[in-house]
Amino acid sequence: MARIAIALAPDYADWEIGLLSAVARSFLGADIVTATPDGAPVTSMGGLKVTPDCAYGDLAPQNFDALVIPGGMSWGTPAAPDLVPLVTAFRVEKKLIAGICAAASALAATGLLDTLAHTGNALAAHRAYPAYQGEALYRDQARAVSDQGVITAPGTAPFTFTVEILQALDLWTEEAEAEMAGFGAEFR
Repeated sequence: MARIAIALAPDYADWEIGLLSAVARSFLGADIVTATPDGAPVTSMGGLKVTPDCAYGDLAPQNFDALVIPGGMSWGTPAAPDLVPLVTAFRVEKKLIAGICAAASALAATGLLDTLAHTGNALAAHRAYPAYQGEALYRDQARAVSDQGVITAPGTAPFTFTVEILQALDLWTEEAEAEMAGFGAEFR
């Protein structure tokens, strides 16, 4: 069974991980574990209140297949959680790391995207982080980008974000494809 850690932050974008968590858990049997910076409950942009399973520091990468980070309002603020320890720990263990929307920019701030093809909401959002050095590898596109175990997507691409994650985790079965087909029908 695949285990996916979802790192939530205050005011996270709930719709960006809704499809992934529902399909992976309900249809594919994946174990979804939610974490917040300090293990305290958070409220999403849409007002959903989540009591997490644990704090970021409690996520042992060797026990997971992926770390998924949704965007949200807090990533671009001084109160944003520091992702460097969490991202570094998952990368050392060669685990899938995925960030969408403002979380893709937060990944850019960690240096993770400096040598990988990636995308996000806009190049300018990544440039807002002085440590970011990956501009030459930025892909200005509406779909998710996957490169060497790292997936990024603009906030408008939760469908392709989900597909890329399921494929990377070898969860892209006939059942997954059939379930996802309905969600992607509007893009045909």
